[in-house]
Amino acid sequence: MSFPARLAIATKNPHKLRELGRICRDWPVEWLTVENHPGPWPDVPEPHDTYLDNALEKARAIASALGEPAIADDSGIEVDALDGGPGPRSARFAGEGASDAENLAKLIDVVDAISPEARTARYRCVAAIAWPNGRTMHAKGTCEGSLVATPQGARGFGYDPIFVPQGERRTMAELGDEAKDRISHRARAFRALAELLSA
Repeated sequence: MSFPARLAIATKNPHKLRELGRICRDWPVEWLTVENHPGPWPDVPEPHDTYLDNALEKARAIASALGEPAIADDSGIEVDALDGGPGPRSARFAGEGASDAENLAKLIDVVDAISPEARTARYRCVAAIAWPNGRTMHAKGTCEGSLVATPQGARGFGYDPIFVPQGERRTMAELGDEAKDRISHRARAFRALAELLSA
């Protein structure tokens, strides 16, 4: 197994493109993104109930559209007091088409009613790669932590302003890029995927 020569990133999210650009900067590949390749770049739904199925859906769609291997991920926040929710529906927690701000506001409302000691949560990510011939691989990563009811920090995106990683006093949105990339669920998942590709 080895890295492909060219590899597409199956996202149009500029925040995620920047983050993956940092996390995967040492990968020995030529990156294809919506910013440097004409496509086509289809909009891919996330209709499934698992991170893996959603990640594979995106990676397979872009690999098929471009005729090049593609990576994708699906991730979410899992709140123990919500029985692991919103989980794979994190991007739609406030409804279909909800913005990051709307999803964050809804979770803040929920967290505010939970006692501080019961606000344990984790970020979970599944990173996947798909080839045009149908072959796939995937890896997982998690980041344990807890939630606060008042947003703190202006970095990151999604639920980062209220997620405090285990061992930290700052939210994910207060951490610098280097500190975040050491511990984040996405970084851990893609590092694990890189290990599989280079094994």
